[in-house]
Amino acid sequence: MRSIKEILLTPKPGKKYWRGCHREWREEFIYFLLVDRFHDSINRHPLDFADRHPGFGVNHQLQQSCGGTVRGIINHIEYIRNLGCTSIWLSPLFGNNPESYHGYAIDNYLDIDSRWGSKEDLEELVEIAHDLDMRVFLDIVLRYSGNNWNYPGGNEYYYYEGLQYPLENWRFPDKPIPDELRNPDLYNRKGQIRNFEAQPEARDGDFFSMKAFRNDDSRESLYVQDLLISLHCYWIRETDIDGFRVDAVKHMREEAISRFCSHVREYAYSLGKRNFFLFGELLGAEETYNRYIGPKTPVTVEDKNLYYGLNSVLDFPLYHILEGVIKGIASPEKLIDRYTALQKNALSRGENGEYLVTFIDNHDQVGRNLKARFGHDATPQQIVAGIGFLLCALGTPCIYYGTEQGMEGAGNGDWFIRECLFDPEEKNSNLLNCKSSIYQAISTIAKIRNTSPVLKFGRMYIRKLSVDGHSFHLPECPKCTLAFSRILFNEEILVVYNSSNCDAKVEHVEIDCRINSESKSMKSLFGYESDVEVLGQGKNGGEIRYVGLYLKPMQFVILKSS
Repeated sequence: MRSIKEILLTPKPGKKYWRGCHREWREEFIYFLLVDRFHDSINRHPLDFADRHPGFGVNHQLQQSCGGTVRGIINHIEYIRNLGCTSIWLSPLFGNNPESYHGYAIDNYLDIDSRWGSKEDLEELVEIAHDLDMRVFLDIVLRYSGNNWNYPGGNEYYYYEGLQYPLENWRFPDKPIPDELRNPDLYNRKGQIRNFEAQPEARDGDFFSMKAFRNDDSRESLYVQDLLISLHCYWIRETDIDGFRVDAVKHMREEAISRFCSHVREYAYSLGKRNFFLFGELLGAEETYNRYIGPKTPVTVEDKNLYYGLNSVLDFPLYHILEGVIKGIASPEKLIDRYTALQKNALSRGENGEYLVTFIDNHDQVGRNLKARFGHDATPQQIVAGIGFLLCALGTPCIYYGTEQGMEGAGNGDWFIRECLFDPEEKNSNLLNCKSSIYQAISTIAKIRNTSPVLKFGRMYIRKLSVDGHSFHLPECPKCTLAFSRILFNEEILVVYNSSNCDAKVEHVEIDCRINSESKSMKSLFGYESDVEVLGQGKNGGEIRYVGLYLKPMQFVILKSS
């Protein structure tokens, strides 16, 4: 197919669309992978190692395609499921510029890039995932196309005071696809963004060599929006995908996000698909988040009331705070403030509004100079604690592929944090080691969360600490003990972590006095060798209830009221 006129949006004959599993989207544990880097189609055997592995691929290899495929994901989906993940987020799969390996330089919206597989492969992956009660989300790009045409002379042009430049020629005689995109008037043609925080430059300029679509209130812009809506509805129709992660939301007009999300959600409903999950990449202030979250949240933009369709966004504020606290190099005040803000903002966002998609690693680390995985300069215990925190705290947790094997890439380019879980040169081994200590620990914590309504739905409270069991206060300094509770009706789960990498600590942690008024102990679910006695102070020991713990350096503990 080459034209939008050739696609069908009526239900695919004979196809039974998945109406969704019993979980709310906030219950998901998402596994995010780059298709080119997860696994190829070759049958390999896992290497045996105790804790961690740096990953495969040297500098020059990681700047080009390494050979990962959708078939490789199909063959190893149980590895993801056994980690405890309930959904898979795939990097973009549509046809890409030949020099691209990451999927974000799209030149064909009507087919899967042959390097990664076929439409039938994707359809099979989704069907297998559904049989395993898992969802599949596809990363999509609405803001820009690939590097599909040239400015005059093939030179790089940069944004300057909104000037529009000529489109000199198309790079390929038969792309982009659909053919309707071979129209110069559908692109901004204002050169590359220099300052990603300046408006309107950040909204109108090109993302490096990738060319921005028309992004204003013109007829051409509306036409591009309608094209992209139809194209992505087509992929729901063909493959039964369960959601989209929308790239670069901050750099799009609010009206465009509103129209896309609303139409896509309605189309999914027309196929009988409920709870189609739409979440976005949005790096910015909290008030910016509030402009995009909530399908029923009215927001006024330029004197127009709009209803935005994003269910959630990636929680970049938490991402920038959590690493330092877990590694014991930052005090926890900002982390406490972050969760206070999430609970407050939930009141204005409506149902489930506080459940952003939380993460400690990702593929491009927007907002950071050094590209470095969380595992860089982290111990295995700190990696487990970081993911454990996401699994137990508010949010929809997301793990970046390779974190579960302790990968620790770092460097001055994105490719340093996009290592391979298989060796591009040697055809026998991979890093899908289900016996490594990090994988095993994350799997155990994930299973606790997946079976615990308290950890998925409970209210969250940062807990006060005391060294003597008398004077309790919130943690204030680096290398402290951090504790919080999740409470649902009459149950409490307590999570405690010693962020010091060298000092053992004796800590008394306050717990809910009502729920634990008659309790003699809290049950150990993870990280502590025995159940813990419940103590009290005040009249008959009922005014304050607490537990006393001896915590080794970087020890992560989960306790439950009994």
